[in-house]
Amino acid sequence: MRAPLSWLREYVALPAGVTGRALAAKLIDAGLEVETVEQAGADLTGPLVIGQVLAIEELTEFKKPIRYCQVDVGQANGTGEPQNIICGAANFAVGDRVVVILPGGELPGGFKIGSRKTYGKVSEGMICSVRELGIGDDHAGILVLPPGDEPVGTDVIELFGLRDDVLDIAVTPDRGYALSIRGIAREAATAYGVAFTDPAAAAPSAARGSGPVVAGGSSPQSEVELPADTAEAYPASIADPTACDRFVLREVRGFDPDAQTPMWMRVRLFRAGMRPVSLAVDVTNYLMLELGQPLHAFDRGKLTGPIVVRRAEAGETLETLDHVKRKLDPGDILITDESGPISMAGSMGGLNTEIDEKSADMVIEAAHFDAIGTARMVRRHKLHSEASYRFERGVDRELPLYASYRAAWMLADLGGAEVVPGVTHAQAPVEPVTVTMPAGHPDRVAGVTYGRDTVVRRLEQVGCAVEGDDPLVVTPPTWRPDLNDPNDLAEEVIRLEGYENIPARAPRPAAGRGLTPQQRLRRRVGRALAGSGYAEVLNFPFVAAKDWDSLQLPADDARRVALRLANPLSEDEPLLRTTLLPGLFKALGRNVGRGFGDVGLFELGLVFRPRPGAPERAPRLAVDRGPTPEEIASVDAALPDQPLRVAAVLAGEREPSGWWGKGSPATWADAIEAARTVAREAGVELTVKADQHAPWHPGRCAALYLGETLVGHAGELHPRVIKAYGLPPRTCAMELELRRLGDPASPTAPHVSPYPVATQDVALIVDGAVPADDVEAALRTGAGELLESIRLFDIYTGEQVGEGRKSLAYTLRFRAPDRTLTAEDASAARDAAVAAAAERTGAVLRGA
Repeated sequence: MRAPLSWLREYVALPAGVTGRALAAKLIDAGLEVETVEQAGADLTGPLVIGQVLAIEELTEFKKPIRYCQVDVGQANGTGEPQNIICGAANFAVGDRVVVILPGGELPGGFKIGSRKTYGKVSEGMICSVRELGIGDDHAGILVLPPGDEPVGTDVIELFGLRDDVLDIAVTPDRGYALSIRGIAREAATAYGVAFTDPAAAAPSAARGSGPVVAGGSSPQSEVELPADTAEAYPASIADPTACDRFVLREVRGFDPDAQTPMWMRVRLFRAGMRPVSLAVDVTNYLMLELGQPLHAFDRGKLTGPIVVRRAEAGETLETLDHVKRKLDPGDILITDESGPISMAGSMGGLNTEIDEKSADMVIEAAHFDAIGTARMVRRHKLHSEASYRFERGVDRELPLYASYRAAWMLADLGGAEVVPGVTHAQAPVEPVTVTMPAGHPDRVAGVTYGRDTVVRRLEQVGCAVEGDDPLVVTPPTWRPDLNDPNDLAEEVIRLEGYENIPARAPRPAAGRGLTPQQRLRRRVGRALAGSGYAEVLNFPFVAAKDWDSLQLPADDARRVALRLANPLSEDEPLLRTTLLPGLFKALGRNVGRGFGDVGLFELGLVFRPRPGAPERAPRLAVDRGPTPEEIASVDAALPDQPLRVAAVLAGEREPSGWWGKGSPATWADAIEAARTVAREAGVELTVKADQHAPWHPGRCAALYLGETLVGHAGELHPRVIKAYGLPPRTCAMELELRRLGDPASPTAPHVSPYPVATQDVALIVDGAVPADDVEAALRTGAGELLESIRLFDIYTGEQVGEGRKSLAYTLRFRAPDRTLTAEDASAARDAAVAAAAERTGAVLRGA
């Protein structure tokens, strides 16, 4: 909502020195989000005056039309002589009143004006368009002023309010009243403690600044008396009270379609972000901005029979003002006559009943439509408008009578129309909202002692009627439909007293709890992977159905069964992820696309695996009480399994090249080592076995086991997966489930022996199909407690070991915690390890 300061001043007795920035600071303190304060016209300097065209000479010797004009500017030029001005526009004639900037003036954007020779003539100034003045976007011609009493030479800057501060306010959905000058002015009056003039209660005149001064929270119906019209205007009724509970019609006749919108209104509309169209349209838009009540004008001659407000019927259509023929939904709220739908209520009128350049008799409509019904309708049809924006957030139910009354009289004053006596007022009964609140409730919410008197005073400033001592019985004003709960009222008291006055106190957590074992494990895993050179990423937990095909998942793979979001952020990714890999692959692709080819990424996050037989939707729980154990169990039953997983992906060089030599590329072994790093932080060792599992390469995929439990996979990705995600060749990845590693063990520091190490090398010949990991596991078992570490340092295949066999060479390091090992001790441990390997894998000591 854009609010010019001059417009606000008409209804708030602000101190003379208050600027837009000062007011913005006050409104921000009161809880409104003022995004910017624009100083419109600050770079505009005069002399800028009203002129009257006396003569026009057409200069025909040029390729484009050029006119040499004599313009009367009165005494503004110091001589009283006509001003000679060159102009390229052709939309004005002799006798028209225009806006002239004289030499020495400056237009917005730093455009300085002086006398200069052009097109063979001396031009002494410039005739201005609305764009050049900064009050419009139209540049089709210069601004021709409507007839008026202001003499030529009158200063236009002050006359039209060309210099103004404009506050741009981001209105949150719960503060629909702030989508109007009326609502913002009320907040400003409260912030400064000054008088407020309710524009809804102002006298029915087009003149600016008229109206009685009323209390900040009073309702207009108590301050100004509408005519006691008993006669009905155009006939209307409400067929569906759930769609509309108040519908008001007034008639005007004899309106002059050629009547022009006054300049002060055009300037204000543009400053508020709306484009002036025509007087009839501009009046309805002006009052919507001023009061917050959307209005619509129908051409009286295009209506057929009585008007009925109802829901749409099956098969109905309506062509709206944007020339789109819309198929209506049974939930749509419509304004209809005997011909069918004529308007989509609260959003956009129909093309068949729109006012045009010939419309002289009009029916003005003001109503109170259901906020939820309007919101659903505009989203269904993607038909958002300024009117629907206000109805969605709640409009004052008492405004339709007053807004329509003002609109009729403004059309009479400005457009020469005759207001037809009478008003059509259809309404459905609505029970007033009352909220019972303990007087000390705001104190408990804020932790500050306000006291009953302060609470009552602040609620009355908002517009509430307060009764009772304790508890308080509060009736919110009709313009605040968001006040329905004691917490809503407490928020009003707290914000008006000032959020900055709430003392800041650090929370005091209960001592002795700290992190859970699972939280400690998660942090250790993250630190360990970061220490290994991986960078952590946090991806959205959303995927697309096409990701399953990109991952080469079989049709019966359980990972293809995913939950679909009811309201996804993007229709391209409407599913909850069942694996972390798609998000990591996309993150890697973005990094590679930006020139980072050597990348290692990891993510710790939840995946969502639907439980077999679970209900499709969780039950809705009551909000006025706590849930029962049975209700909690029913919700838990509908929730998916959400295990915590860790995944990593790496590409390019694992060890970079440099002056020290050639680097080493990332391989499947690095992906497996990343998984082992995670397992070590959980205090366990993984067993690695060959496997085939998408999205990994069938010959370079390892299954990761803890005992007999499969915890994850690691290896090199399938070439088709690499191509689908645009990844570098030979990209590797791993993924495992943390909870399958068991309860996290507390980390213990290893015992460091002060005695020397004894090293033994052993080369074993095994069948080519025997995994090296099985051989290593057998050696560890046989070597016993003296074994400190084991490392595979060579693999040989060739004639010396026989066809279909391989030689695996290991280094075994032995150390005792309490003595120096002898050669006999080390040899005995080695022989025991070899014997175990021979028994379990069929290994033969090479050279034996």
